[in-house]
Amino acid sequence: VRQVSLAFGGTQVLTDVSFEVRRGEIRAIIGPNGAGKSSMLNCINGVYQPQLGSIQLRGQSMRHLSSHQVAELGVARTFQNLALFKGMSVLDNILTGRNLQMKSNLLWQALRIGPAEREEIAQRQIVERIVDFLELQPWRNAPVGSLPYGLQKRVDLGRALAMEPDVLLLDEPMAGMSVEEKHDMSRFIIEANDALGATVVLIEHDMSVVMDISDRIVVLDYGRKIGDGTPDEVRASDA
Repeated sequence: VRQVSLAFGGTQVLTDVSFEVRRGEIRAIIGPNGAGKSSMLNCINGVYQPQLGSIQLRGQSMRHLSSHQVAELGVARTFQNLALFKGMSVLDNILTGRNLQMKSNLLWQALRIGPAEREEIAQRQIVERIVDFLELQPWRNAPVGSLPYGLQKRVDLGRALAMEPDVLLLDEPMAGMSVEEKHDMSRFIIEANDALGATVVLIEHDMSVVMDISDRIVVLDYGRKIGDGTPDEVRASDA
């Protein structure tokens, strides 16, 4: 991310923000409400187009790419507000994350005939592994809307992981969770980073979580970068 600036009308949301994310790390973005954290993720995954600056992934410019195109490059995203299909099962919600890998046309998928049926069976096998990875087996066939909030957040992570992303953007994945739920989610994020090889960019307000699981941290305030470094370096600068 190089010198990114974003404004809506007369409101400046991000101003000259630069930072890099190294392959294989967990990179946190922190700051108070209104600091521009979610807007930065929206710029990275193509929801917003910054007026100034550049964003590159593996040397390829992501400027002017749509969210769908960014996803095709291997970037997955979760959001603050859950957008799950509440009437569908856990398994089927996670299966929607495999959409980019589906080669059959929509008619064949709807009818579940021929190649589409074989493809869906193969994709469901991948999803079953994610269900196991996130320890969601007891709820695999339950409607997502019937689950506690913490489990719904886990399903949301599963849907993102189903895309097999190189870069995983997590927007407050632990908001509203209990201490135990945060512990579980932290473990899954670390395992996704270690075992699945996903580079993670994380927004989180719980500083104990950020300091525990992050390799490096970017600090934003009023849309400007005011800090950047390891947890120890950021902690020392706050002091």
